[in-house]
Amino acid sequence: MSLTSDPPRGGPAVPPAAPDAAGAAADEDGRLTVVPVRHPWRWLAVAATAVLLLQFAHGLATNPGWEWEVFAQFFTAEVILRAVWVTIQLTCYGTALGFGLGVVLAFMRLSASPFLRLVAHGYIWAFRSIPLIVQLLFWFNLAYLYDEIQFGIPFGPGFFSFDTMGLVGAMGAAVLGLALHQAAYAAEIVRAGVLSVDSGQLKAAASLGIPRLRQIRRIVLPQAMRSILPNAANEIISLFKGTSIVSVMAIGELFYQVQVIYGRNGRVVPLLMVATLWYVLLTTVLSVVQHYVEKRFAKGATP
Repeated sequence: MSLTSDPPRGGPAVPPAAPDAAGAAADEDGRLTVVPVRHPWRWLAVAATAVLLLQFAHGLATNPGWEWEVFAQFFTAEVILRAVWVTIQLTCYGTALGFGLGVVLAFMRLSASPFLRLVAHGYIWAFRSIPLIVQLLFWFNLAYLYDEIQFGIPFGPGFFSFDTMGLVGAMGAAVLGLALHQAAYAAEIVRAGVLSVDSGQLKAAASLGIPRLRQIRRIVLPQAMRSILPNAANEIISLFKGTSIVSVMAIGELFYQVQVIYGRNGRVVPLLMVATLWYVLLTTVLSVVQHYVEKRFAKGATP
């Protein structure tokens, strides 16, 4: 008695099954052995990137043009630390005032009143159209445009007035320009976040008799923050780096002080590296804060 099976009558013999294209093969027990897919080009890209990074690091360490001794001398110098503090102040004031006004403008654009929508739209259009440096210079030269400001009857006599020469100093003009400019972008970020919330939730809240303000505070904003935070963080980081533009007003922020120092000693590259590393460090701190804030507002939305 033979243990081999005959091929079906009228048809060819069926050949044994071959391993599939994914690399699976049968062992002696009939189980499949899975061979992982190989990625030679991926490892080649990793190796090339590692070589480039090592070459860059080697150049930083061995090229005398970087002048690391000058970098170390000025990185924690008192004048640099004061400039870093001014930069942080400009960022904090510009962010707080800009996003505060931006929230108001966003809800004005979402208002049912055509007048409020028109005012908000006009503000956003104007401040997004005019370059930031032009806005800063206008505020800095306010005293040149208006000698004094009067309060009284429109187009009539004034009751009292005050001189504008000391009204807006360099720091005040910088904060005002940054905040008003930032508000135009913050308004659109907040508006987009609010529109991302399902309107059906507001209808359900209204049917339950929840006041409008509480709907916004407890229902809309917590969900909208998931969309607002990434874009808002990008704007804050851009504002932080954009504070360097106030150097045109001779304010002692980080980039201005670096320019002053290398204008005196001629050590341009190491002083620029001082500013670069401070910007990188503070941007990293902002990114870490962004991560944890996003993680908090993402509870229940991500696994």
